[in-house]
Amino acid sequence: MIAGESVSKRKKITQILAEETGGKSYKAHKYSLDSERTSLEYSEGEDQTFSWKKHGETEPSTTYKSLETLARFLAERDEQVLTYFLDGSRHVYKVDDMAYTQSGNRSVIYPTIAGQVGVGICKRQNKMMIPEALTREIVLSVPSIADPSGKGGFFEALSVKLNESNELARIKQCGWKFATPIPYEIKQDERKFEDRGTARIQDAMIKREKEMVKKLVREGKLNQDNYLVKDGSLEYRLTKTDKDDDKSFQTFKQNYNWVIGLSKSFNPEACFDKGKANPGFIADLPLYHRTPVAYFGSEKEPLAFAVWYVRLRDKSKTRTPFDGILKVEKILVREDEIKNGMETETVDRLSALIINERNPTCYGTDTRWANHIYPIYLTERFVKSQYLSPESFLHLF
Repeated sequence: MIAGESVSKRKKITQILAEETGGKSYKAHKYSLDSERTSLEYSEGEDQTFSWKKHGETEPSTTYKSLETLARFLAERDEQVLTYFLDGSRHVYKVDDMAYTQSGNRSVIYPTIAGQVGVGICKRQNKMMIPEALTREIVLSVPSIADPSGKGGFFEALSVKLNESNELARIKQCGWKFATPIPYEIKQDERKFEDRGTARIQDAMIKREKEMVKKLVREGKLNQDNYLVKDGSLEYRLTKTDKDDDKSFQTFKQNYNWVIGLSKSFNPEACFDKGKANPGFIADLPLYHRTPVAYFGSEKEPLAFAVWYVRLRDKSKTRTPFDGILKVEKILVREDEIKNGMETETVDRLSALIINERNPTCYGTDTRWANHIYPIYLTERFVKSQYLSPESFLHLF
């Protein structure tokens, strides 16, 4: 024991949680909640509240468009505007079962969910990829009943105690810290508590992504010659402030004026042709072609998106018809875009540049090799290389 070290600082994180929240820890088996079968709700899936409305480009087409000639032309000129690449990642675990007393002295057990959340940006500079920004934190999701006071500020105070713990001290110098714990709802419905906690940690990751984009905009780093490419969907839900305050809403949209989202996985049923679902239209997309651009809107969100698909790999060389296809998204910001769609010339240029970014080789090292673009692959590896090993992370609890 270190002289003068307090007893509380020698406790595991789950012990501190039990004491501060009034729960009883069962020291349950700890295991990963990440899997290949992650539901669409928590992955790079489709938000089904968004629906096809009309064509999303100024020169609408009814069929595929070849980009091979343009891609070769841009490659020969060494032309490039895709400068920044963002990837958010999380590793989520169930770390405990904790009992809380409800009305009538009835004890109910809820899982404690913990995640490593990392968000990073890499920048292309002189044909080299260099780290631009990185944030790392540990996010806990606990049942809402864990706040015994029911008053504001409890979870903020709890995060202070967690960050002062001796368990965290050994990794704090690596940049890790505890974010404010996030409660999940305990009302009974069909959703598992583990899924609710995972969704809350996913929300925290998305929030960090949005903060990084906002920081780049504030620093004046994004413009027509320097786009940011985000790994995954841009279908963010607006905050209540964004919806209620027009200035906040306009600021949010302006932040994404020079941002595109690339999804490696998507729901092919969300592809619409003449207003009807037509997944085969994506499956038959020829190599180095794109689909027409669709305009997507939502009854719940005052946002409009331009959405289209680009094929990077020949389907004869992939596992499924949808391998080798990327879903591309752009939030429509300007009034002329919202009215008439994106400039077709801009869509073609961005699509051709994306094709030129496809991985040179990645066979056997990643099942998603056909859907990767190389800068995103490198950014993803950069972020994941900063993670603690599962053993080191779970040892905290």
